[in-house]
Amino acid sequence: MTDVWSRRADAFRESPSHREGRDLDLLVEWAEGETALDVATGGGHVGRRLRDRGLTVVTCDPAPAMQPDVICRAEDLPFADESFDVVACRRAAHHFEGGGAAVAEMARVARRLVLVADLLYEDERYEEAHRVRDPTHVRSYSEEEWRALLEGAGFELETGEVIEGSTELGPWLERVECFGQCAERVRGLLAHRLHGDTLPMRLVVLKGRNR
Repeated sequence: MTDVWSRRADAFRESPSHREGRDLDLLVEWAEGETALDVATGGGHVGRRLRDRGLTVVTCDPAPAMQPDVICRAEDLPFADESFDVVACRRAAHHFEGGGAAVAEMARVARRLVLVADLLYEDERYEEAHRVRDPTHVRSYSEEEWRALLEGAGFELETGEVIEGSTELGPWLERVECFGQCAERVRGLLAHRLHGDTLPMRLVVLKGRNR
């Protein structure tokens, strides 16, 4: 999987929808303290914005081409307990093979906050479309599931927001090299949601505080 994501590195660094967004603004707004860990940094947008705010940031990602400070999986963070004031993860958790294990690791190394932004679970047809488009997609979580994951890791859900957004289907498919039959299959699965070539897409952004 790391090879797949290394091939995609430039696309995600340059993607307008990843370089900005309400979810990114909220993560930066909610951050506290002096140190932060950006988990599954991808294009590095969270780390960049947190550094701009004056925090000392460490980035990590399993794909070397994403150019993280530390190469590692979210489920196996090589940091001591409570190493960072805030741990943030944006638009990546739906790729984690062990969602609960990743949240537990993020909570373990966070002194104050765990901040998460990710796709919101819609229905199984939507999930299948995501997996066809990108086989590295594992699953998205509902708000209730996120609350349970955070609380199970010893963090209280302090606040959250659901963002009603959308994406243009063509660039969304091209970014992960989904063409031909792959693209047609995805379009068929999402036909009930599409407005022309625009796909509504909801994100959930959560702020969990260490108890």
